[in-house]
Amino acid sequence: MAGRGTGPDFVESLARGLDVLTCFDANHRRMSLSEVATATRLARPTARRLLATLEELGYVRLVDSGFELTPAVLRLGTAYASSLGLWDMARPHLQQLVARTGESSSMSQLDGSDIVYVARVSVPKLIALRVDIGTRFPALWTSQGKVLLAALDQEQRDRVLAEPSRAGVTVPAYDGDVEDDLSQVRARGWAVADEELAPGIRSVAVPVRDHLGTVRAAMNVTVHASETSRETLLEDHLPLLIRTASDVSADWAHWLTRPHVE
Repeated sequence: MAGRGTGPDFVESLARGLDVLTCFDANHRRMSLSEVATATRLARPTARRLLATLEELGYVRLVDSGFELTPAVLRLGTAYASSLGLWDMARPHLQQLVARTGESSSMSQLDGSDIVYVARVSVPKLIALRVDIGTRFPALWTSQGKVLLAALDQEQRDRVLAEPSRAGVTVPAYDGDVEDDLSQVRARGWAVADEELAPGIRSVAVPVRDHLGTVRAAMNVTVHASETSRETLLEDHLPLLIRTASDVSADWAHWLTRPHVE
């Protein structure tokens, strides 16, 4: 915790900021200001300033009366995260899927009203939107976002959709009944976005679940609308995508329930 540095170049403020980030874990996913201050042994004003800074940088968000980490913190641990956990397990499966479909495939996680790309295997095609790890898009206009939103309960979904997008993408007003559309996604287990985010972009997505069956990410296949029909996407690519997501979920569940050696 803060205050233990001894070297002449030790930066106490940086250490305190990292203390705040690392006090969140699986058992403390949302923490109040007081809880953060107690966990880090920081004065409340100091904890508040650090949380405010991290929120402005996009690493934490305020939800109701507590703070949560955002997927942006993945950027801080890419080297380690790439060797363990969901994203590294997904990569070979994504590669096999892309080899079979000849189309790009990605995985995303919900962050506020946006999706954030956390894994991707692409093929060289002329696509209207550039997508890299960390790219954000408004969730409601994407197939992955619809899958992730459909997995939330009504209260969570209303709160998430009330947050302004930080994707920097201009989208039209949503053309449809949000609840009805997401109810259909939830019932059938997959979602399509057909040139909703941008002309020429067509995709289908399915959920990826953890060992408890909770939807933690979404996986998609993206095609160019002028090259691949909706029928081909759903009849040929969707079954392969469903199988791939099932394999990733199974591998991840096995990893999450592995014995831990102290």
